[in-house]
Amino acid sequence: MAGKTVTRADLSEAVYQQVGLSRTESAALVETVLSEICTCLAEGETVKLSSFGSFVVRSKGRRVGRNPKTGVEVAIEPRQVMVFKPSNVLKARINGVANGADEEADDD
Repeated sequence: MAGKTVTRADLSEAVYQQVGLSRTESAALVETVLSEICTCLAEGETVKLSSFGSFVVRSKGRRVGRNPKTGVEVAIEPRQVMVFKPSNVLKARINGVANGADEEADDD
């Protein structure tokens, strides 16, 4: 099932509608938040947003990969990758559970 893609403009409009800032101020606020997240991730920091999730930068070491068409082995250089780990609250909301705390209790 394909969903709608949320854009910066959509986020700015939501801030405009719900917070009451001007459209220009709303767009600047969204840009500032996204820029700060990008800066922190580029510096290797973890970005944790309560009740949403965490963006974590991980290091992947050098490894040997294989071209699926030809079968030729290729060296893959070390690199940094970003992963997103959703919070239990977000997971519960996606799965239609009213409260993330209920799901955590079931995991025990």
